[in-house]
Amino acid sequence: MSFKNRIRIFLFPVAFFVLVLIQAFTNLSDKKLEKEKYKLVDNWPDLPKDYKLGQVTGVDVDINQHVLLFHRAERVWTTPFPSDPISPATILELDGSTGKLVNSWGENLFIMPHGLTVDTKNNIWVTDVALHQVFKFTHDGILLFKIGEAGISGNDSLHFDMPTDVAVCKDGSFYVSDGYGNSRVVKFSKTGKYLFEWGTKGTAPGEFNTPHAIDLDPKGNVYVADRENNRIQKFDGTGNFISEWKNTEAKQLYSLTIEKNGTDLYAVDYLFDSNEIKGSDILFFNSKSGLDHRLGRSGGYSGHVCRYHDIAVDKKGNLYVGDILGNKIQKFSRKY
Repeated sequence: MSFKNRIRIFLFPVAFFVLVLIQAFTNLSDKKLEKEKYKLVDNWPDLPKDYKLGQVTGVDVDINQHVLLFHRAERVWTTPFPSDPISPATILELDGSTGKLVNSWGENLFIMPHGLTVDTKNNIWVTDVALHQVFKFTHDGILLFKIGEAGISGNDSLHFDMPTDVAVCKDGSFYVSDGYGNSRVVKFSKTGKYLFEWGTKGTAPGEFNTPHAIDLDPKGNVYVADRENNRIQKFDGTGNFISEWKNTEAKQLYSLTIEKNGTDLYAVDYLFDSNEIKGSDILFFNSKSGLDHRLGRSGGYSGHVCRYHDIAVDKKGNLYVGDILGNKIQKFSRKY
């Protein structure tokens, strides 16, 4: 065999191996780029210079693609809860594109704001964990009805114990995640009549330890962010357990939201230890592949350490998250 042939025989596997490595790293790069679908929008929102947000606990998007947020102004969580209402406006409406303030209301109504939901008719639903109540307002703040007895906790059909969130069905009936004191989900008719409930405190399927947020898919299935159990539980519309997803990379799973097409679900978690706040991730789920990727403390994010309390998505796939550590709302724009 000639010297040239021997060289060719030697170089061929080396060249092939190099090509394999190049292709492997190319695939890894493609996968990384595929994951970077969202970008933090700088200088959003565009609030007046003298406006100071408090802890942003509830976020949703209305039918006009305006962003509604529920915040605590100068108040922070303390126990026992105060008895006096927050004097500044606690509900803000922002233009989703520009971030400019469109409207604000909710002065002297709430003691400890928590969840906020916008239904398909543009009504605003909120929960107050100090008042133990759920409120339904028109879009501009006219009270339609409220459920629960102000300042009185309980676990019957007329009382809540620090309710956290609301999910509204197409027919106007609704579910309440109830909450810090009661580990249950309660369903009501569109007029507020008690229908049924499920759940008790525990770790088994169908049990909860602080059901902290709730949402529905287009089929009417119910998804619950089971915060202290660090998982998402899925139920049918009557409360029958379907499945769960357990988070292994944090300590708490705070909230979730489902895109209107029902194929994508987003959630936020929170990681901390005794010495350090490590922050939150946004979790991206696909109905076919499950957990797809993360964005936040684990990479792909250039902002500050946050403690995300709630998350919402608009019709373009842009994400909005409320941060109770930095007292702000962030927008992540979808790149395509």
